[in-house]
Amino acid sequence: MRISTANSHATSIETLMDRQVKLSDTQEQMTSGKRVNRASDDPAAAARAERAHAAERRADASQRAVDASSNAMTLTESALGDAGDLMQQVREALVSAGNATFGDTERAGLANQIADLRQQLLSVANRTDGSGNHLFGGQSASVAPFSDVPGGVQFQGAPGATRSASADALPLTLDGSAAWMNARTGNGVFETSAATSTGSAWIDAGKVTDPSVITGSTYAIQFSVSGGNTTYSVLKDGVATAQANVAFKPGQAVQIDGMSASIAGQPANGDLFQLTPSTPSMSVFDALDKAIAELKTPNRSGTRIAQSNAANLNNVDVVMNQLGSVRSQVGATMNRVDAVTRRISAQKLASQTERSNAEDLDMTQAISNFANQQTGYDAALKAYSMVQRLSLFNYLNG
Repeated sequence: MRISTANSHATSIETLMDRQVKLSDTQEQMTSGKRVNRASDDPAAAARAERAHAAERRADASQRAVDASSNAMTLTESALGDAGDLMQQVREALVSAGNATFGDTERAGLANQIADLRQQLLSVANRTDGSGNHLFGGQSASVAPFSDVPGGVQFQGAPGATRSASADALPLTLDGSAAWMNARTGNGVFETSAATSTGSAWIDAGKVTDPSVITGSTYAIQFSVSGGNTTYSVLKDGVATAQANVAFKPGQAVQIDGMSASIAGQPANGDLFQLTPSTPSMSVFDALDKAIAELKTPNRSGTRIAQSNAANLNNVDVVMNQLGSVRSQVGATMNRVDAVTRRISAQKLASQTERSNAEDLDMTQAISNFANQQTGYDAALKAYSMVQRLSLFNYLNG
């Protein structure tokens, strides 16, 4: 078979150009560090890399939502910690109010101290995250959730919580109503009070002795004093019970259907103490307002002061426990945020690994290929130069 000089020349040019293109592609890959620089390089690998890149972007978006929740919950936890410290100062003031040597002036001074702490607590309850969103605003975080109006502090926010628009739906705000306004009255199950107390007796907050027999009814402990003997009778929803004309001993607990309450001092004839079911209606600010008002009331008897101090201390303990419980919930949320962050980081790393496997270059292999291609290109140049000399004139001259 005869091969023309023109055919040899064209074949050499074609081979030279092909090797030059491959050499250029390898140089581009080595410069970029990627095996796939455009979809045409490897369509299947390019598709894998694009899917992995999309997963990375989703992970970044999710992490931004998680970061927003983490910031909000960190600030919320800090606010609840500050509230706990302020409430502890309130409690110390109420304990001081029980000092038997204090008069109306000293108690009024403590009331003013608690009033100042109340204003600080209101500021904490209306705290923002630095971007204008109120931490305790619930689903209406753009407006201050608590307003101090005649009659007490009112919740102006929307119940519930604002959550991030992500698969994990982490909270960005807290339900301020649940945190600050809905503590259970009394000891959480029932509430004691002195409906009528003309003697020197006062009742404590009581405790639950058997939850299985709690009825949810209202009970009254009615005292009768006759001939130097003090007895009491228990009424259930206004109806007499089997506990009638029971001899009373000061400080001895009265047992009623799984509940126990101690009455100290000496009741007078007709004195009446009540046990009513607890309700989730006590706010932090109402508890403080009640304590302030009673501390400022002059000319109270020692019995009224003791009963008031005991009730106010119990109320403060209840709302402190409520705030502490909410703080624990926020802590649990922060732990969840950390767990979600770790999961998102793992997902992002997996996506980055998949993308790298699809499009990144094996540099060692690329250098070896480049050396081989360069050798091939040099050989193609030499072959082309030899073809260039295949002419009749070169033959005659030789």
